[in-house]
Amino acid sequence: MTDSEHLNSDQVLALFRESSALLEGHFVLSSGLHSSRYLQCARVLEDPARAERLGRELRLRLGMLKPTVVVSPALGGVIIGHEVARAFGVRHVFTERDASGHAVLRRGFALNATDRAIVIEDVVTTGLSTREVMDVVRASGADVIAVGSIIDRSGGQAGFPVPFTPLARLDVPAKPPESCELCRAGVPVVKPGSRK
Repeated sequence: MTDSEHLNSDQVLALFRESSALLEGHFVLSSGLHSSRYLQCARVLEDPARAERLGRELRLRLGMLKPTVVVSPALGGVIIGHEVARAFGVRHVFTERDASGHAVLRRGFALNATDRAIVIEDVVTTGLSTREVMDVVRASGADVIAVGSIIDRSGGQAGFPVPFTPLARLDVPAKPPESCELCRAGVPVVKPGSRK
């Protein structure tokens, strides 16, 4: 496979396997849901060439859109968001959580009514953090024109009001703790994500 070839879904997931980034066990996702599989995107994105390639692929899949900015949630979406912004030739900003846990723009980042934003995530599970970023963008007066991610594990249920383009879909059930079979079986749980 050459860099000029498009990556299909199986090839994207193969990058996760090659990077030891598709983990098996009992995990708490950033959404609070539990799952038997976890995608550690940081392991895939630690290789700059791989990160750049995934960013270019997302840019190609997003087609003829003309964003002025790419916006991502920290921490997971920062690297892939930056790479998508580079591929589009636009700036990249990211949201962080304030002391009350709300997504906000900090570090002098600002958006305005002329901005057309693409929101980029690493993995979408419920879509909650993506919708929070979309709310921040809209509260700044800017438009959200699309959402993209490396992986969609929402089962197609994320439900964004703009086009959503993932590089791959992975059907892995994620359940609330009270209905988690692994919890009932007493399997120790790990929380590998960045959100506390």
